[in-house]
Amino acid sequence: MSNLENKADQPLSRRGFVKASSLALAGVTILPRHVLGGKGFIAPSDKLNVAGVGIGGMGKSNLNALAPTENIVALCDVDEKYAGPVFEKYPNAKRYKDYRKMLEAQKDIDGLVIATPDHLHGVIASAAMKLGKHVYVQKPLTVTVWESRELARLAKENPKVVTQMGNQGHSNDDARLINEWIADGAIGKVQEVHVWTNRPIWPQGMDVPKVAEDAPSTLDWELFLGPAPHRPYHSAYTPFKWRGWVDYGAGALGDMGAHLVDHPYWALGLNPPISVEASSTPFNKQSYPMASMVTYEFESKDKKKPLVMTWYDGGILPPKPLEFGDEPVPKSGGVLYIGTKGKLFHETYGSKPRLLPKEKMDSYKRPAQTIPRVGMSHERNWAEACKGNGKAVSPFEYAGPLCETMLLGIVALYKQGTKLNWDTKTMQFTNAPELNPYLKRDYRQGWAM
Repeated sequence: MSNLENKADQPLSRRGFVKASSLALAGVTILPRHVLGGKGFIAPSDKLNVAGVGIGGMGKSNLNALAPTENIVALCDVDEKYAGPVFEKYPNAKRYKDYRKMLEAQKDIDGLVIATPDHLHGVIASAAMKLGKHVYVQKPLTVTVWESRELARLAKENPKVVTQMGNQGHSNDDARLINEWIADGAIGKVQEVHVWTNRPIWPQGMDVPKVAEDAPSTLDWELFLGPAPHRPYHSAYTPFKWRGWVDYGAGALGDMGAHLVDHPYWALGLNPPISVEASSTPFNKQSYPMASMVTYEFESKDKKKPLVMTWYDGGILPPKPLEFGDEPVPKSGGVLYIGTKGKLFHETYGSKPRLLPKEKMDSYKRPAQTIPRVGMSHERNWAEACKGNGKAVSPFEYAGPLCETMLLGIVALYKQGTKLNWDTKTMQFTNAPELNPYLKRDYRQGWAM
């Protein structure tokens, strides 16, 4: 019997009437929060409690994109000075240096935005996912093929955990145009793809500093190192410059491949490659080379001639197509698809796609829209998915294999000039077993995934 029900032989007292009326009114007010608050109102109970881990660089931008609609409840960074402006912007968020202590102490966190140096992505994301936390991880997803596989596995085994890699171009309207045009047969069967970037825009090709420096008092160097091998601090490593070091980053291919390789990988429905071959400027195995070129082969759907994709960085550009005319190949980066009936070019993040030659673009009758547009930021797409509103567009089930492809190009740098045959089922190079250890890294004690 509910509080509002009364037996017929028990008259309702004044006190009982007031209590019952109050309860009835309370029941009436159980309405959608946005109705009560007016247009645009988001109730606290409808917001995601977000923690930022690594907030001085791209993490700051990610949090700013989420702040208008979500609660920023915790901030974690190993460098107080670098993260200072973000700490000041969100004074009500609890502060931490060690993400492990944050996850242990703060139980109200729904999801994490992870924008640390690349070598920490895997260990932080896996720890959060195992606690049932949603995760948004900056690109590249991880620094090793094994870690990418592991995060994709965890995502599959925990379907209630919403995952997203921070390759924001995947949410662009233009990216969907690329898919629709290729599916429409605008350039026929794609046989070749060229992908290039102006990265690195940070130092690479360096030797390890021989003289150590004192770490700034605001930086916890041991926490920065995390799972990476121990080495003395030097200002050559951080901030931002960590991208060029093998122990901490994934170089130009890891940084921009997630934005550039993403689009042909998606539009052409690719799987991890069947072979990879790399060449570069001198590579000392400590810092990535100043420039590199990687050629991938992917099994075609008809099982005949493989599709070839070539990556260029460090100022190396692909051959200029005749259809560009007097226009130079953009040095900033882009993707060129070569098909049996024409070519398609777009800039970084999938922006400004166009068919080549110009006459083909002018006469092309665009197909009907077949892929829904996201209509919001990449970060908010993740947050809404966490709240049950739609799906994340770049979940780990997709991002993991994409990153595997990128990272295989990095491993190929260790045996340049050799076409390496890749068996994705067994996760090994069949003709170069000496490279297989580079697919996974050793972790310092206390930091293993």
